[in-house]
Amino acid sequence: MAHHKSAKKRIKTSEKRHLRNKAVKSTVRTYIKRSRAYIEAGDLDAAEKAANDAIQALDKAAEKGILHKNNVARRKSRLMASLNKAKAQTQQAA
Repeated sequence: MAHHKSAKKRIKTSEKRHLRNKAVKSTVRTYIKRSRAYIEAGDLDAAEKAANDAIQALDKAAEKGILHKNNVARRKSRLMASLNKAKAQTQQAA
């Protein structure tokens, strides 16, 4: 256990930050999971809206410093690549 006042404060602030980061990361994962589920189901309109929500959440996480900007860029790129691939497949089938 910490003995100094500053160390005690650091423990409290790091715990708050940990909880905030955990909540934001969980939200981001939920949005990404939701958009991937729509892509798998073939509901591309809903998938596009969900992907936009996921991208917005990812950008906010990068802005707050919760996720690294390159990590966010990679996730957005992969999400949009899968969405565009699904769109291309439905256009070929039609």
